Amino acid sequence: MKLEVKDLRKSFGEKEVLHGISFAVEAGSALGLLGRNGAGKTTTIRILMDVFHSDSGEISLDGRKFVPSKHKIGYLPEERGLYPKRTVIDQMVYLASLRGMSAREAKESAGKWLKRLEVEEYGNRKLETLSKGNQQKVQLAASLVNNPEIVILDEPFSGLDPVNSQILKDVVSELITEGRLVIFSSHQMSYVEEFCDNIAVINQGQVVLEGKLKNIKKDYGKNRLMLASENYSLDELAGRLEKEWTELVSVSGRKKEFLILELKAGVDKQAMVERLAKSDIVIEKYGNYEPSLNDIFVAKVGEEE
Repeated sequence: MKLEVKDLRKSFGEKEVLHGISFAVEAGSALGLLGRNGAGKTTTIRILMDVFHSDSGEISLDGRKFVPSKHKIGYLPEERGLYPKRTVIDQMVYLASLRGMSAREAKESAGKWLKRLEVEEYGNRKLETLSKGNQQKVQLAASLVNNPEIVILDEPFSGLDPVNSQILKDVVSELITEGRLVIFSSHQMSYVEEFCDNIAVINQGQVVLEGKLKNIKKDYGKNRLMLASENYSLDELAGRLEKEWTELVSVSGRKKEFLILELKAGVDKQAMVERLAKSDIVIEKYGNYEPSLNDIFVAKVGEEE
């Protein structure tokens, strides 16, 4: 199963907010849909869910027009929408029945997901009496109660402590392993790196970076090295390199424990190794630099709001 989004455009009034969004995701994998606040992620998701209609472009599933009502979709919106004054189990059964399940199937599935997310003891309590973290787990359970083939998760880790985050991480991993098609949107880049094989970064209504995360990292890390020394502080090391090694490298950034160096055009890594071997720099850390997804995101669209 392969979902393809091609050249989506959408305007509100005279303002076009999506300028030709395109990406694809296959079953058994997860796509990280990323962007700053207001970039167009939620509008894109709402078009996928048929809440909005695009002005142009198309969405297909296995080469045929995608009609959301004909497929089982689980959607966890960033803005939560369950009923605070109704009991957890009642509204989950109600939502499952809206998606075509019988009362027996709905109750069985609701119990299964509440147990899996470790909130079954709250089934007969009103949602508003639960902690924020447990409300979040109930929201996820509600989005999965119809056993969806397509799962769209918008900021699923919001409000979760580390223990509950691990439970949710396990569930998301299981969904991917089971062959579900997962679209994952979050500002918490570490989670995206953990789950997503592919990413699409939206900035100001258009995709500015798309593809396999592994390949994107490799490309962004090309000709970059990390270096730390036992006998020079990072400031001292940076000063020396910028003064004496400018024909080889430039200091392009730093992390807490090392400098990030970029090789000058025409310089290979072996030249750097030979220069280090002849210097008095005692190497503490040295090697190829692989940027984090957060590094790439910031480089592409700027600091998050």
